[in-house]
Amino acid sequence: MSETIGRREGVLHVEDRSCEAIADEYGTPLFVYSRAAIERAWRRFDDALGNHPHLIAYSVKANSNLAVLDTLARLGSGFDIVSGGELKRVLAAGGLPERIVFSGVGKSADEMALALEAGIRCFNVESGAELERLAGVARAHGTHAPVSFRINPDVDAGTHPYISTGLKENKFGVGMADVAALYRRAAALESIDVHGIDCHIGSQLTDIDPYRDALARLLETVDTLASEGIALSHVDVGGGQGIRYRDEEPLDIEAWARCVIEAVGERGLEIVVEPGRAIVGQAGVMLTRVEYLKSNEERHFAIVDAAMNDLIRPALYGAWQAIEPVTSPEPDVVPSAEHAGPRVYDVVGPICESADFLGKERELDIAEGELLAVMSSGAYAAVMSSNYNTRPRAAELLVDGDEVHLVRAREETEALFAREFLLP
Repeated sequence: MSETIGRREGVLHVEDRSCEAIADEYGTPLFVYSRAAIERAWRRFDDALGNHPHLIAYSVKANSNLAVLDTLARLGSGFDIVSGGELKRVLAAGGLPERIVFSGVGKSADEMALALEAGIRCFNVESGAELERLAGVARAHGTHAPVSFRINPDVDAGTHPYISTGLKENKFGVGMADVAALYRRAAALESIDVHGIDCHIGSQLTDIDPYRDALARLLETVDTLASEGIALSHVDVGGGQGIRYRDEEPLDIEAWARCVIEAVGERGLEIVVEPGRAIVGQAGVMLTRVEYLKSNEERHFAIVDAAMNDLIRPALYGAWQAIEPVTSPEPDVVPSAEHAGPRVYDVVGPICESADFLGKERELDIAEGELLAVMSSGAYAAVMSSNYNTRPRAAELLVDGDEVHLVRAREETEALFAREFLLP
């Protein structure tokens, strides 16, 4: 939990505002973010890397709300994007194109042209075919494309297979055996400028060793290329720094930074890092209200108004996030029909899927109508939400001290099918 998200007299607050009052005003489901928590997490990376030349390129896919991007842009953050849509978001939020790196395995020619016209810092190229396409697009636009290659170092990040990205079996990056030849090819192309080298081995990493192993392989390539006269100016060590959801030991950012700086040594390379979850994950909560309490012969269910369309991580990854009553239960409450006392509940939503759950086997002392908070919902939550079952996506708020800013309005149901048409 972020230090800016905590309890006062038993009631959960985001900064100086009560979640209870916020939910009463804006309804539920609802995502609430702390500006102070976002800024503090970003500055931790900046401070840890210290005087070594570096760029913190926030991974936009973690949470792409314009207000979140605006908050980071004001700090001087860079941005790691994976689509033309994310590029437009960053620019709309005030992000500087010269601080944008463009990752992703499937960049279209239109996306490449958009990024070249904007003047982004670098493309993280992931295949020979992409290199040739990018060279052609740059040539057609009469410009040069700055590139680094994303290397697949075949390092096991030890994380969930869906968020592991640095093994041979994954679709990402260029295999070690092909790296040198691709750099030689890139150096020979007139419309390509070779800038750096990149890797990203997975998400929610809590151990430094996989970073150390991957970086060692990258730096071997850097030295080999230097001996051939291909000098690189930066090394992009990716993101994936893990946070605590349950009982994980979060990655020690200061120790991680020391490891990276020591490994880079005197090579004169700028360090680029792409944190996402580590910046925003602990900075948000999702508020949801209990609609019904239900029991059968096997289990107790707390049916809430949020669902897998709002927060898909539990269904998609089997992810665990803490679920707490916004108001701590009063001691010595006598159980009644309305308030059954502590029970072990599956917290589930109203969607017609058995996978529609936010948490299973949670001990809660709750009643119908009560407000719950799903903690650590700042990353891969609202940004992954959908309209399944024609459910409007939730509103998003950003709290700054005692001020609450509506940063994404709740969708209107009619807007969900406004672009659909009946047959003539």
